[in-house]
Amino acid sequence: MDNARLTFAPIDLERHADLCAQFRADSFRVSFGSDERVYQEHATSPTTVHPDGRGRARYVTWLAQRMREFPGSCIHVWHHDAVVGQIEMGRFRGDAAVGYVNLLYLIPAYRGHGLGAQLEQYALAFLRRTGYQRVRLSVSATNPQAIAFYLKHHWQDLGPRADHPDSHYMEKRLTGTATAPTAESGGSRGERPDAVAEAEGQASTLKE
Repeated sequence: MDNARLTFAPIDLERHADLCAQFRADSFRVSFGSDERVYQEHATSPTTVHPDGRGRARYVTWLAQRMREFPGSCIHVWHHDAVVGQIEMGRFRGDAAVGYVNLLYLIPAYRGHGLGAQLEQYALAFLRRTGYQRVRLSVSATNPQAIAFYLKHHWQDLGPRADHPDSHYMEKRLTGTATAPTAESGGSRGERPDAVAEAEGQASTLKE
């Protein structure tokens, strides 16, 4: 497991919408101790509470829009024939010159084996190729494993977010050349259902 080679392919939303929503819910449970907030999300912002209980549908709509507007930004992580993680990327709302990682996620069985670095490397290489020189993400202040992961990989803690003080912005400057593997074309790969666990995220569920 520790030396597993992960592969990356664009999300097949028609096939895996439920799985994407499960990943999002699990990341909120890991980050905040509950998935309640994910089911209250607003369509235009996955972190804004909108209490009508339609968060799943809004999230899938938001994800589809992100994939149309930013091709290649929403990725499923595969190990052999199983989806084991998810990456979502975009542009930081407060500064168009800064890239943003909405989600770096691994299912529970794949955490704690040093595999998170492969997801981080992929995301940073993609955003670097897109032209960004700085990248930000949010991490829950109550997720010390994730914070330790990002500090170890040279992210700078910018402190609590003004809109969500229970989360911190972290930033990393991109240098060098993009060396991470590119995504495989298409999203229709085989899948072992018993290998796919519930799961989501705020780029905050990675451990080493």
